[in-house]
Amino acid sequence: MNDAAADPRLISVIAPCRNERDALSAFCDSVAAQRLPADHALEVLVADGGSDDGTRELLRERCAADPRFVFIDNPQRIVSTGLNRAVASARGARVVRMDLHTVYADDYIAECARALADSGANCVGGPWRPVQAAGRAGAIARAFASPFGSGGAASRRVHYSGPVDTVYLGAWWRDELRRLGGFDETLVRNQDDELNLRIVRGGGRVWQSAAIRSWYTPRASFTSLFRQFWQYGYWKVPVMRKHRLPAAPRQLAPFALVALCVALAVGAPWWPALWRALGIVVALYAAAALASAAVAARPWREPSTWWAVAWAFACMHAGYGLGFASGLWHFLVVRRAAGTAATGLTR
Repeated sequence: MNDAAADPRLISVIAPCRNERDALSAFCDSVAAQRLPADHALEVLVADGGSDDGTRELLRERCAADPRFVFIDNPQRIVSTGLNRAVASARGARVVRMDLHTVYADDYIAECARALADSGANCVGGPWRPVQAAGRAGAIARAFASPFGSGGAASRRVHYSGPVDTVYLGAWWRDELRRLGGFDETLVRNQDDELNLRIVRGGGRVWQSAAIRSWYTPRASFTSLFRQFWQYGYWKVPVMRKHRLPAAPRQLAPFALVALCVALAVGAPWWPALWRALGIVVALYAAAALASAAVAARPWREPSTWWAVAWAFACMHAGYGLGFASGLWHFLVVRRAAGTAATGLTR
């Protein structure tokens, strides 16, 4: 770890990547073009997780050509370890996390620095803004931004500034981030949410500034969207288990819906009336999804888009609910049983 005193005029960008050859150059160009606060400099620590598509070679070339860019090796390959390795090497007083599949306003880093100074918060960031596109990707982006899709999370409200549970990406004072212990390396997903939970539980604040503008690129297929939200649901369970906290109602809702439908389907062969109950539940959800899709899919005169947005809702909610159920089984049943067996063997 770099134990030197943090440079107050240096801002450290940290970015994990793996097999991102096609996105790397555009990302580096975007960061290099950032308008920084007066008298400030930039270092960009990109942690590569063992890429085998040419990303490592391209990144080394960029680092050789521009000394602001620093290659960080991440042999464990997951996001949390890459972020921690980058933080350990950071020299700047402020650390700003960035992602290779995000488009940034040219004052993104400057606004992160401003929010850290003005808010007094431990972590700052901007709202999740999806890139608007046509076709399937556009339907997924609309579903992602909709309150029905996100459960009304404040972090999806693009004009909101104020305290939140979590932010997109994030920025911190370097020494504070190190004091917190960085990112939990046991988590493949949700490591940023877990860090923000530690901040809030420790009496700190997480602050969203609408002036911090970036545009996240959602998944381009319904299958990949389902897998993404399955992972979100699955990795929410160890976060809850670690902190011994119940999930928020909006986090439990997809699991409750999935569990209800499964219970009705399992019981229906013995009690045929449950088929009707299942049909009612599915019909009510479909009606709510289509109504929300009609609001999210503009212009309203294109009802064909409603079905795509509604299906994206279903992929998000079913993926999260099934992932959460799988996480409950794995972390609370399988691992507990394995731990009990291991304890028995040592006696």
